[in-house]
Amino acid sequence: MGIVTGIVTFVIIWWVVIFAVLPFGVKGQWEGDGGPEGTEPGAPQNPQLGKKALITTGIAAAIWVVVALVITSGAVTLESLPAPFDIPEV
Repeated sequence: MGIVTGIVTFVIIWWVVIFAVLPFGVKGQWEGDGGPEGTEPGAPQNPQLGKKALITTGIAAAIWVVVALVITSGAVTLESLPAPFDIPEV
């Protein structure tokens, strides 16, 4: 796996994980003191984005290591995957 492939793979994994982590521990303004006047009641009170970014980076790094090991070991190759609409010979 090249450096660019590794970086792109990590970024894709990171974005998938951040969307899974974002809802954890979030309380809407309607659940607490109400928040500032004129804001959406469903907006989060304290989203803790920095903490979630660090957690996401750790999870994504662990997943990336597994993916990188599978790719570099040769256990899964592009040729071993079926191509879309690949019709086997009869």
